[in-house]
Amino acid sequence: MNNQTSVLIQGGRVMDPSGGFDEKVDVALAGSAVIAIGNIASDFQPKQVIDAEGCWVLPGLVDLAVRLREPGNEHARMLESEMSAAMAGGITSLVCLPDTDPVLDEPGLVEMLRFRAEKLQQARVYPLGALTRNLQGEMITEMVELSDAGCVAFSQADVAMTNTQVLRRAMQYASTFGYAVWLRPQDAWLGTGVAASGALATRMGLCGIPVMAETIALHTIFELMRATGARVHVCRISSADGVELVRQAKSQGLAVSCDVSINSLHLTDMDMGYFDSRARLNPPLRQQRDRDALRTGLMDGTLDALVSDHTPVGEDAKTLPFADAEAGATGLELLLNLAYKWHLDCGVNLLRALASVTCGPADVLGSALGSRRGRTGHLQVGGLADVCVFDPHAFWKVQASSLVSQGKHTPFGGYELPGRVRATIVGGRVAYQAR
Repeated sequence: MNNQTSVLIQGGRVMDPSGGFDEKVDVALAGSAVIAIGNIASDFQPKQVIDAEGCWVLPGLVDLAVRLREPGNEHARMLESEMSAAMAGGITSLVCLPDTDPVLDEPGLVEMLRFRAEKLQQARVYPLGALTRNLQGEMITEMVELSDAGCVAFSQADVAMTNTQVLRRAMQYASTFGYAVWLRPQDAWLGTGVAASGALATRMGLCGIPVMAETIALHTIFELMRATGARVHVCRISSADGVELVRQAKSQGLAVSCDVSINSLHLTDMDMGYFDSRARLNPPLRQQRDRDALRTGLMDGTLDALVSDHTPVGEDAKTLPFADAEAGATGLELLLNLAYKWHLDCGVNLLRALASVTCGPADVLGSALGSRRGRTGHLQVGGLADVCVFDPHAFWKVQASSLVSQGKHTPFGGYELPGRVRATIVGGRVAYQAR
């Protein structure tokens, strides 16, 4: 066999969390497909060989919460830098939020974004369309046209809905056409603070966001789901009470899925330190009780996915007093490392930890993609050749100079994290190799 786009990955520990596969075998890729896992044909003549001895060979990661900052920052070449950051993090599929400038509420903007992303030949980009025009919560967007342009679901990003009637109608409309609605649960009036309510925020004089800002929004979402039959993905849950409400909703048969960010999974409000604006995040970091419940919820399947919540913030917007700093942190290059750290710190089953960044989010995305379900986040013969080669024995210190993203701010700055991505393959093409 002689294939000009063939790749042989040798000597790695191959893991596919979706099927529980975990063996040390070689993997052969040809064209855009996986053609063999073990039992490589003797006439297979790869164009490129990757030595994965001592490394893990995983499905390419799927990230459900990424801000690429385009459209709106073309002059800064943000799309190029953030897509390169995704490659460095082993992320081969990502969902981008609609709160760009301008907002993704017009088919032409969605088509332009997809065209520019496809030209880069890096991660697969799945845009979320705005649920309402300009995210103002007043007028529903033309969801059918946005879906035809490439939107996989519809969202308000971090902009809370104040008009419940508009939200009900939007969910009815989405349900009619089989579209999913992705919502951050945050009450518009209670969620206006800058830190989680509690003793620490009070001592620091920071305006707090109570847990009820999340739980009231969740109650509203679940009641509207019952009334409309809509499918909802709850984005970036942050509290123990929120996890329990999602658990109850699932037990009642509601078509709900949920994710949690790497920040909330590992950190608490104590990590704000002395007004460290790198920890100015949305949702805010909560107490240890909440973090522990999030870990349990992700481990037992109540929460479906771990996300980077990648939000690159510029120097001028971040190096301000805590309350004035822009919320957000870079995360694309940290996602797999922090999933692995969760496994190491908490004794979580390794395949379960890896599932949270591969097949778990892929199934959420797959429910939005309909007939194309299962194309990403899996490593199987005949499947898509999206692969991440990861060295679990390496360590790297998170520093601004080591990040590919233009977003250099993260509350994990200075941490030494386990593991390093050695190669990222998208559709059978080696898109990234570490030096």
